[in-house]
Amino acid sequence: MEPGGLARWQWDGYPLYHQSRTNLLIHIVLVPVFLGGNIALLAGIALRFWLLVLAGFAAMAISFAVQGYGHGREANPSIPFSGPANASARVFLEQWVTFPRFFFSGGWSRALRSESLRIRQKN
Repeated sequence: MEPGGLARWQWDGYPLYHQSRTNLLIHIVLVPVFLGGNIALLAGIALRFWLLVLAGFAAMAISFAVQGYGHGREANPSIPFSGPANASARVFLEQWVTFPRFFFSGGWSRALRSESLRIRQKN
């Protein structure tokens, strides 16, 4: 993949894989938890405060697991990881770059409004 290829690929497909109201709400709460877990883990390592390392790792793992549940509720499931390196790259890129970009660009609120409109039209 060319430089920036993974970032571009993830960004281009992001709205397709993030349409479910449940998944959108999970992401708005748990992406910050994942990021805080990253920071806690690194700070704990730097300070040799192992309880903080454990708490950071737990926050990351729980956030990842619940976001995985949210992705399972999507009409368009995510493309499976091709291996451990691909999984790590995609997860950290999504948490640190793609989701914040999606949120701050207005994509998150547009997707939430679009999902709300689809629900009302069904009723």
